[in-house]
Amino acid sequence: MQAQATMNFQQRRGARGDRVNFAGLRRAIRYLFRYRRVAAIAYASLFVSTLAQLMVPQLVQATIDAITRGGALAAMPTAASAPFTRADLEAWLIAAAVGIVGFAAMRGLFAFAQSYNAERASQGVAFDLRNELFAKIQRLSFSYHDQNQTGQLMIRATDDVEKTRMFIGQGLMMALQAFILLFGTLLVLWLTNASLTLVVLPTLPVALILFLAFGAVAQPLFTRVQQKLSTLNTILQENLAGIRVVKAFVREANEQARFNRAAEDLMQQQLVVSRVFSFLFPFIFLIMNLGQAAVLYFGSRQILGGTLTLGEWQKFSLYLIYVFFPMGMLGMIISQMSQAAASASRIFEILDAKNDVADKPNARALPPIQGRVKFDGVTFRYFGSSEPVLSRVSLEANPGQTIALLGATGSGKTTIINLIPRFYDASEGRVTIDGYDVREVKLDSLRSQIGIVLQDTTLFSGTIRDNIAFGRPDATMEQVIAAARAAEAHDFISDFPQGYDTLVGERGATLSGGQKQRVAIARALLLDPRILILDDSTSSVDLATEYRIQNALDTLMKGRTSFVIAQRISTVLNADQILVLDKGEIVARGKHEELMEESEIYAEIYHSQLIQ
Repeated sequence: MQAQATMNFQQRRGARGDRVNFAGLRRAIRYLFRYRRVAAIAYASLFVSTLAQLMVPQLVQATIDAITRGGALAAMPTAASAPFTRADLEAWLIAAAVGIVGFAAMRGLFAFAQSYNAERASQGVAFDLRNELFAKIQRLSFSYHDQNQTGQLMIRATDDVEKTRMFIGQGLMMALQAFILLFGTLLVLWLTNASLTLVVLPTLPVALILFLAFGAVAQPLFTRVQQKLSTLNTILQENLAGIRVVKAFVREANEQARFNRAAEDLMQQQLVVSRVFSFLFPFIFLIMNLGQAAVLYFGSRQILGGTLTLGEWQKFSLYLIYVFFPMGMLGMIISQMSQAAASASRIFEILDAKNDVADKPNARALPPIQGRVKFDGVTFRYFGSSEPVLSRVSLEANPGQTIALLGATGSGKTTIINLIPRFYDASEGRVTIDGYDVREVKLDSLRSQIGIVLQDTTLFSGTIRDNIAFGRPDATMEQVIAAARAAEAHDFISDFPQGYDTLVGERGATLSGGQKQRVAIARALLLDPRILILDDSTSSVDLATEYRIQNALDTLMKGRTSFVIAQRISTVLNADQILVLDKGEIVARGKHEELMEESEIYAEIYHSQLIQ
């Protein structure tokens, strides 16, 4: 049921992503205002650089006209008495050459300033987006992570952010440069020769319409490219994380085939995009060539008629390149913009995601607790499911009591302990700690007073000490060692050559299952919590180690309200209250002796394990 709901959710999200939507890109561009000074330098430099570029054809025209006039004067007998002498011509040529070099140097200097500062600003935007994405992913509730794959989230914070950054750092600059170059050139051309400029103008609306149509087609295509890239990344991430399982079950060939299919899908989608590009650019070049042919024809007629000089013709030809060059740039701009729009939409899809579990506006900090936990008619359903996982569960744990949860897989044990630190919110009823509804207090103040050892032990890359002190980075070495001793971890840690400075490897790969479990227990104990949650925390250790850990936990749980999930009934015999769950309901509760007499399910579990 939950898998089907997740599939439907992703299909709806994919359908939304196929629509042309530039709202996310506009939001991303607004991040530039955080770096307005650097961005202003970049755009000012672009303006100066483009103006310097526009000045060069003017010098070329003046030079050619001067040479032409100088050559005509040299052929005349009275050239010596003419006001424009050969010396004047040579001086002008030198000045023009210096001017061209000067404008080229100015353009190069300001182009560097533009490029460097644009990169600084765009990297700042990428930095902010990545940090906001990571912070949001950290805050999102378990239900969101239940519906989204790790690889999908990873690609948003990496490739999608980079594509958005590329447009903000380069695409916007190219768009502005194209705009200044195009309209600046058209203005100069109009002032130079209005009739010849009118020959060029009809080609521009045709090119613009073509690019707009391309953008409308390309943006959904790039969205699907990112989706298929996410799928490929998810397969890769899952395979690397479970490489030992893959090898153990000899599934390398199957995993390779799965990866090949995803890579093939990605390649085919990218080829679709390439076909669109391949269709577009020949049309653009055709339009450019038609414009050039028209200018060549009408310009030649004006030269023959004496209304256009060679210098003006050469200037017009150079500026004509400046007219069609922005049109060529538009292809790259539209491509980057379409990719960035698709990626920005995916980024803000996460940043705008509704958090099912969050602090209420009027939430207050939970004061130091005694540890009274109460479930009052609690029903819980997972996202998109109508079938309750828990149904009308009521229980109460007094401070210092140990509550054991027993039942078959899927009976609701883990769901109960997930509701205490508010990993999920109850669908109906309420959970209170010392009379405070957990939905009414701040999450940090709630979870900081609860120590948790989950069934799936997760260690982070770093040293053993870092992992034990994960919840209290400021803990002293003595406190870390004390927690490790209590968790029966100190002896095996001391056996390592580097002791507590031993690197645990990715996901704790260098430690055995039992060792990882004891480090996780030490991590929880270092917090000195008032409420302790142990989710089958001795499942990965041998009987001798389990006995030592259980003795330590019996001592440490005194004075703390403890919730213990155990598959082995021997670990919960001394619990103050044992709750037997079946299909999301508490079917029996009491101490061991009482349940042996009153609960058929409990007695059956006990005898089955005793026989084993």
